[in-house]
Amino acid sequence: MPHLADARTPLLDGGHLKLLTFNLQVGIQTSAYHHYLTRSWQHLLPHPKRMRRLDMMSEVIGRFDIVGLQEVDGGSFRSSQINQVEYLATRAGFPHHFQQLNRNLGRIAQHSNGLLSRLAPACIEEYRLPGTLPGRGAIHARYGEGADALHLFVAHLALSHRGRVRQLDYLSEIIQPLRHVVVMGDLNCTPEQLHTHDRFCASLPLHPVRPLLSYPSWQPRRALDHILLSDSLEAGEVRVLDHLFSDHLPIAVDVRLPPACLTAMTESLKRAHP
Repeated sequence: MPHLADARTPLLDGGHLKLLTFNLQVGIQTSAYHHYLTRSWQHLLPHPKRMRRLDMMSEVIGRFDIVGLQEVDGGSFRSSQINQVEYLATRAGFPHHFQQLNRNLGRIAQHSNGLLSRLAPACIEEYRLPGTLPGRGAIHARYGEGADALHLFVAHLALSHRGRVRQLDYLSEIIQPLRHVVVMGDLNCTPEQLHTHDRFCASLPLHPVRPLLSYPSWQPRRALDHILLSDSLEAGEVRVLDHLFSDHLPIAVDVRLPPACLTAMTESLKRAHP
């Protein structure tokens, strides 16, 4: 593992972070609607090409500083006992990673969210999101200390409108007092649907607001995957990556950090590694 001071220099000295969110569908390549039927067995059984796809994914995500993952397996029969969060972190050269197990099906499947990071978070918390069906969660990583710390959330929200409303209400309570916030993940709703949720928009004004079509990956028509920023953060380049690794396309944003946030993160790293 590289010393954190070495990892900090090329990242924070530039004053920005390259972020990526990706629903990787546990390594199943879906490039047509009929694959949901013909390849559904891969949700329960291993596939010899799954590891090759993970290796291809690692080449892409390795270009970023912080990556949020959804629909990743934590190590079960279907993934050949491979913790996909840990595997991708190792292959892509991320010194820090975190797996959130949301739905534990024992040896059959370990439904998870994941966080890969080149910077060491000062603190990581995980939340079990409310819903009719259990199994949805969010990761909260804090970078830095005090009011100007950067708070990054990786979330995978429910398919149902009622479930998403409850989950957005829950996240709003956590986000409300925070200053510099990123929410990234498969939110299973469009920007227009997010804008109708007044409580969430009040706690986190949506920025950038330009729709990024990410689903289905082979013919994108809906913007379901998002990287949302508080007004204190400035988005640089925003793009969808055209990589058919799953039924979703990865979303990438280059975020410029305000000076106060940058200072809080840098001082936290110096204290951790004097």
